[in-house]
Amino acid sequence: MRTFSEKPASAREARRWWVIDAKDQPLGRLASRVATLLSGKHKPTYTPHVDTGDFVIVVNASEVKLTGNKAQTKTYYKHSGYMGGLHAKTFAHLVANKPQMPIEKAVKGMLPKSVLGRNMLEKLKVYGGADHPHSAQKPEPLAL
Repeated sequence: MRTFSEKPASAREARRWWVIDAKDQPLGRLASRVATLLSGKHKPTYTPHVDTGDFVIVVNASEVKLTGNKAQTKTYYKHSGYMGGLHAKTFAHLVANKPQMPIEKAVKGMLPKSVLGRNMLEKLKVYGGADHPHSAQKPEPLAL
């Protein structure tokens, strides 16, 4: 029996759209489920070197939860590249200004660090509220 290898053209045709509600979901569990859907590991045709994943829409990103005291203590860092250019923001401050950023950063850390991983991340759409502009794609709700 020969090993099956998915072709990129047939993988693009088989993509589905999923909607996930992030309200009151733990950030890490949500991100790991989203990363699995983006990479295609939930499909029997998964091939490591081909982007076989689906599109994922995450709504209510501003209402994602962290366990314990992490909402006040978890810190996100960014550096400008200049001396003294380190910027630090807490999770609560980041969710107030850019509610999609914590989910995008968590999912990005769980994907491959290559061109393939960056292509997978482009299929992630995160929105702070309950509305999204992708109703024409007929996304299916996915309960976690």
